[in-house]
Amino acid sequence: MTALADLLLARIARDGPVSVASFMAEALMHPVHGYYATRDPFGAAGDFTTAPEISQMFGELIGLALAQAWLDQGAPDPVTLAELGPGRGTLMADVLRSTAAVPGFHAAARVHFVETSPHLRALQAARVPQATWHDRVDTLPEAPLLLVANEFFDALPIRQFVRASAGWRERMVGAQDGQLCFGLSEATSLAMLADRLGGTQDGDMVEHCPALPGIIGTIADRIARHGGAALIIDYGDWQSLGDTLQALAGHAPADPLAAPGHADLTAHVDFAAIAAHIGNTRHTRLTSQGVFLERLGITARARKLATGLTGAALDAHVAAHRRLTHPAEMGDLFKVMALYPATAMPPPGLDP
Repeated sequence: MTALADLLLARIARDGPVSVASFMAEALMHPVHGYYATRDPFGAAGDFTTAPEISQMFGELIGLALAQAWLDQGAPDPVTLAELGPGRGTLMADVLRSTAAVPGFHAAARVHFVETSPHLRALQAARVPQATWHDRVDTLPEAPLLLVANEFFDALPIRQFVRASAGWRERMVGAQDGQLCFGLSEATSLAMLADRLGGTQDGDMVEHCPALPGIIGTIADRIARHGGAALIIDYGDWQSLGDTLQALAGHAPADPLAAPGHADLTAHVDFAAIAAHIGNTRHTRLTSQGVFLERLGITARARKLATGLTGAALDAHVAAHRRLTHPAEMGDLFKVMALYPATAMPPPGLDP
């Protein structure tokens, strides 16, 4: 039992069961006991490893793709270079290093991070001290926007609903015998899920991310009015179906309810929901991460970086390339979608 579990049990005893979204928000972002508020979750000593921590190649290629999009749109100055959920700042540090030779890019770029965790902000400041921090995406500057969101949307709280005839029952977190447990609400009709009645049957679960429309709408509005591009990289698929809520602790699956605040919680991203809220921008076809990185030249970059490596260092480098690109690893599990202006070309590596 964790301190946060005790607080949640007391809240449930007082007010009744909470939605999965409310549970996730507390477990991840409670200011004292939340997972991201209290630790560095990344790397071998943490609970999971993201693509930028696997190899510098990932951030380098992302940086060059964004810089090319900037050049294709006339090299606007200034331009907001933003990242949502920047982790340790590793990806942005690699972006800045790989783009240092792009004429005028660094002079034009203003780095902005959207991050709510004080602990992670401190780690990011050590690597990218010139960044400006925001709690929300809607406070980013009104300017051309080059944005990357790598494994950001999967950490946003979701609600879960189970099809019940022509209505839906929401999955809730309640309590039984002093322990947190899942249950279902009474069935009701929901206008926001009316389009999911087709293609689902009784007992099917669908997921809804309440924060996604506002975040995507804000990003798309900036790009539609000022130009730029957004790269969204995450695991998921075109449309959610089934229970994708998962917990990770010590790089191993865990029970989402067992130790709130001590395990990472994520859910698959519904890219169709992203596409539904892009306003006057366009989105690229959904592309696997492996294909995207290969189109950007990761194999050529890997060969160049391998020069002079031997033994364990070479083995680790080869393994990193495989992990990022191979269909059996992150290559197919992670998908990439870009948002871009209706009057512009899509960013490199992606199809309109």
